[in-house]
Amino acid sequence: MKLAVIGGGGVRSMFLAKSIAQKAAALHMEELVFMDNNEKKLNIYGKMAKVVAQKLNPDLRFVLTTDAVEAIRGADYVITTIRVGEDDMRVRDERIALDLGLLGQETTGAAGLSFAMRSVDALAHYCDLVRQYAKPGCKVFNFTNPAGVVSQTLRDMGYNFTYGICDAPSGMLRTFEKLYDAPEGSAKGEIYGLNHLSYFSSIKIGGKEVLHEIIENDRAYTDTDLRYFEKSLLRERGAILNEYLYYYYYREKAVANILAAPQTRGEQIAEINRKMTAELEQLDVERDFDKALAIFEHWYGERENNYMAAESGVKRQTKWHFDVFAKDDGGYAGVALKFMEIERSGKRDSMILCVPNCGAIEGLLDTDVVEITCDIWGGKAFPHRFLKVDEQNLELIRRVKIYERLASEAIRTKSRTKAIEALTLHPLVASYSLATQLADAYLELNKAYTGEWT
Repeated sequence: MKLAVIGGGGVRSMFLAKSIAQKAAALHMEELVFMDNNEKKLNIYGKMAKVVAQKLNPDLRFVLTTDAVEAIRGADYVITTIRVGEDDMRVRDERIALDLGLLGQETTGAAGLSFAMRSVDALAHYCDLVRQYAKPGCKVFNFTNPAGVVSQTLRDMGYNFTYGICDAPSGMLRTFEKLYDAPEGSAKGEIYGLNHLSYFSSIKIGGKEVLHEIIENDRAYTDTDLRYFEKSLLRERGAILNEYLYYYYYREKAVANILAAPQTRGEQIAEINRKMTAELEQLDVERDFDKALAIFEHWYGERENNYMAAESGVKRQTKWHFDVFAKDDGGYAGVALKFMEIERSGKRDSMILCVPNCGAIEGLLDTDVVEITCDIWGGKAFPHRFLKVDEQNLELIRRVKIYERLASEAIRTKSRTKAIEALTLHPLVASYSLATQLADAYLELNKAYTGEWT
């Protein structure tokens, strides 16, 4: 078995390598290829990932390359995690929205459209290479944000072998396992909605339903990512909320906090990554791996503790450490690896994926890509049927889904009109005049990547 990672020079490449290397033997994986078109970053973060993989599984053939065809040729699975325009373009995306008094968050906020405008053409190119060079039946797991818009657009373009993946739902389930001091993997969730806009209608730990118990548990609001919400909101919604719903239910707080902060999240990450990369490029990261790892831990710990801090005013205070040999909790690569494990075992199991709705949520189109609990069987994903759901939850889902449909059409047809329509309907924009200003600014910003739109 061969797995290719497109975007293997990213800062989080070691996490991918650790997850994959620990599962490689069970999956009968023989070759792992990390590809990136940024050779400098590949020679830093890709090489650090290679060291991690070799420490954990020296029998795994690990290849670093800037050649996408070499990476994809003969692959059974592909993971895409790219950032077209890198950190500097994220900063500009977010500031354009913030200058209009709008949320600039790169997935949930208006900036997500700009990010998707740059991402889709590149991802479509890689999908075409998969059709041409990968093994028949190769599946592509897309981690590139905004996963909702990107997954919808790729499916609308006919790339039916693509699946959107996100570790936010599984990460939240792990925090509940820790809350209950329960074994890893013992929490199971029924979730419906969209990427970064989803609701848990059921959570079971060790087979026991605990959703309402968690909602009433005061510790959940200090020890898990429910820290961003008030208990009364979860009671009213009758569900546990994806952490990104903070941006919808506390919109004015998020925008005010970001505007008052010295830096946006994008600016924080750009600065952290710039300083970390500058230190690491002075080393031979393979020979001086321990020193490189210490530098990485320092800067990545800063990044983790500032997660959503500017937006919510809540900062984590955990000392961050990367233990190469500790049992992996799945994390970044865990969603894709779980699909591979289930498919190759021939058994039936469930997991959370971004897939076409196919009647699972009443009120959405069959072709709408949703984030939902699925049964994986025979290499296919079958979404659980939720049918009628809370009408207020559904109203928000539908509104954002219409935005995603229009965003997909705008990107596929290069239509300024559809981009304005999409942003006008986005609940965090909700203004034709602001949508027009945003669309024109993003079209100008991305001209070098997308060409002219009409």
